[in-house]
Amino acid sequence: MQRLTQRLWSQRSIWHVGDLAWQRFSHVGREREWQFELWERDGQVAAWAWEQRDAGLLLQVDPAHPDLADEVLARFPGREVVVLDAEHHLIDALERHGYTRQDGRYQVFMTHDLRDLPEPEVPEGFTVRSVTEADLARRVEVHQRVWHPSRVTEESYRNVMAAWPYRSDLDWVVEAPDGRFAAYCLIWLDDHNRVGELEPVGTHPDFRRAGLGRAACLGAMRALRALSADQAVVYPVHDRPAKQFYEHLGFRPYARTLNYAP
Repeated sequence: MQRLTQRLWSQRSIWHVGDLAWQRFSHVGREREWQFELWERDGQVAAWAWEQRDAGLLLQVDPAHPDLADEVLARFPGREVVVLDAEHHLIDALERHGYTRQDGRYQVFMTHDLRDLPEPEVPEGFTVRSVTEADLARRVEVHQRVWHPSRVTEESYRNVMAAWPYRSDLDWVVEAPDGRFAAYCLIWLDDHNRVGELEPVGTHPDFRRAGLGRAACLGAMRALRALSADQAVVYPVHDRPAKQFYEHLGFRPYARTLNYAP
């Protein structure tokens, strides 16, 4: 699945290799809720589907084989699907199968050129750095506080850290004077396409509105640039404060998601 995602990645594709790693490994015990299927053409994966119980259908289809979109939808009928507005081969297939576009919440896809990034600034006593394996418990704690209630645990985050393409030098935190992690930013690098995805990002409730989330992101993005990446991408929901946060950080929109239902 990741090989297809990496091969197809562009600003016209909804998936990044980091999406699959984070969604697959950030929780444990959900395997019975999922069903995966792959379609091959000429010896390589040309489409995949990831059905999630009580949720929608995730899918990716190589535009060179648009007929596979019909096969995927026929195999998993009646599920809501989210696509990028530039994925015309999927939109056409959804409409052929009677799906209709739905109003409501959507994600804005945003990009940031990595040139001329400022250095992160934090109040006295705070430190911006990447994590080590010894930081696991505090790294999980700050995520749980940001996204309470969260199903991320030390066990699941250990799985994340073991998954490709996770790199600890792209997992950045702001450490407070009392030793707690106050903010974090995890970036997934697709080294083939030289693009990193921010997923997830957050600031501890006790430390918000102090510029610490910005500092964590800038630290991670500067590390991303040092690995020869050209751009960073992120996908906030259009009506959430995160969109304004990324705009202030310098991200600019290039696409949006569309929701379809049968």
